[in-house]
Order: sequence, then structure tokens, then C-alpha cells
Amino acid sequence: MISRRFLGLGALSVMGAAALPLLSGCTKPPSFQGVDLTGAAYARGFSLPDQNGKTRTLEDFKGKVVVVFFGFTQCPDVCPTTLAELAQVKKALGADGDKVQGVFITVDPERDKPELLKAYLESFDPGFVALRGTPEQLKDVAKEFKIYYAKVPGKTPDSYTMDHTAASFLFDPQGRIRVFSRYGSGATALMSDIKALIAGQ
Repeated sequence: MISRRFLGLGALSVMGAAALPLLSGCTKPPSFQGVDLTGAAYARGFSLPDQNGKTRTLEDFKGKVVVVFFGFTQCPDVCPTTLAELAQVKKALGADGDKVQGVFITVDPERDKPELLKAYLESFDPGFVALRGTPEQLKDVAKEFKIYYAKVPGKTPDSYTMDHTAASFLFDPQGRIRVFSRYGSGATALMSDIKALIAGQ
């Protein structure tokens, strides 16, 4: 799978010694394992039908940490690994697992029909939600999240695969984008960031 770069990290201001006393009353910013996207002007939300045909937005999951991942059901490794790690984290959180919502947005609406998406997500966690838009809707949401996806032809018309951004987007309980979690970071790093967001950081 292809993981694309789209994150520009702003330059940090360097403060002189005379300004240091002013920092004493400031709250220490959260230290995330993933890339801190707090205040980003993109990845602000979505509006797409779920596997049951109901249109979903971030507002539906207010009060929960929402983890959004783009993928497709025939993905051989990245997608199932990501979903399995999220399910593992949710289970390990115990009662706090109810404060986590997994959202899977398919980049292959041509093959990922609602029935298939429903069965696929339930195999990881029955509470996960799958979203499937039209090609035009997918294009719009991909632009909003600055993610990459492309069809890679196979030996037959139906045997194609999909290249796509391999990462998760974490939203805090207020529905604000906060963290870009790269594929391969592992369940421990993901859990750390989710715990921080549940705690209100």
C-alpha cells in the first residue's frame, strides 16, 4: 500500500529567556504518538451513507473518539491489520472502549456493496461503521481529508486492487480533528493517543 505525505508541520517560534516566565501558567500541550493535527483546516468531517443506507456525519458520534480509516474489503494486509488493531485497542480499554468509534470509508465503492461492508466490519467489531459514497462523493471526501487512492489494474477487469493512503485520522469527542496516525505505528501508540483524547487532552 502507498502512504502519501500531505502534512506540513508549521515552524515553531523560538522564545527568548525573557519570555519564559509567561509560560509558567500555560497548559502543556498533549504529546501524541501520531502527528498532531490540532487546528488543521482539513479533515473536518464527512457526510456519507453507511452500510445500512443511513447518512452519517461526525455529529452522529459526538462524545466519542472517532477513528477514520480509508480502505477496501479486498485489501490483503493494511486494512485488516488497521481494523484489527483498532478492535484490539477498543477491547483493551474496557469500559472506555464504548467511547471509541471506528469509521471505515471504502475507496472501492464499485465492489464494496453494503452487504459486503456490513459483514466485513462485523468480523472486526459489530460497532464499527462503514461508509460508502458515490464515486463523486468519495472524490470530495478524499479531497477534504487530503488522502490518495487509485485503482491498479489486474489481469482481469475484476481483479484490480487499490492503492490508498495507509493511515487513520483521530477526532476528539467534540468532533475536532486531532491526530494523523500512520500505518505501522502499532496498537500501543494508537491506544496512547486515544486515551489522551478520551481524557480531554
